[in-house]
Amino acid sequence: MIYRLAPALALAAFLVPAASPAASLGVRFTWVGTAACSIVPPAFTISGVPAGTRSLVFTLVDLDKPDFVHGAGQVTYSGSGAIPAGAFGGSYRGPCPPPGAVHTYRWTVEAMDSGSKVLAKGAATGRFPPQ
Repeated sequence: MIYRLAPALALAAFLVPAASPAASLGVRFTWVGTAACSIVPPAFTISGVPAGTRSLVFTLVDLDKPDFVHGAGQVTYSGSGAIPAGAFGGSYRGPCPPPGAVHTYRWTVEAMDSGSKVLAKGAATGRFPPQ
């Protein structure tokens, strides 16, 4: 006996749901009050943080000199998107363009669960020194 699947059923048998992309975070910051080459990161306002977030990971890239390593930082998420200036440090080194130059920097923020899964991601860009 031969069984035939209706075309719609045959197609449905091969459909696999795609992994859902991480949600999008709103990221805001300002360089106002930040000294060049400072090891104190600016304050941030993060919105759209999903339930289950345990930490926020911050990464800074100089878009004019992407090979310069600025380090990164991490904070434990307490339920508030208000992250004060200096909330992380360690290997972080802030914007440090050559004297007289203005560079564009991008902060990327990832919301992580307790198992290091990225739940959401967002970015914000700003020029330094601020004008």
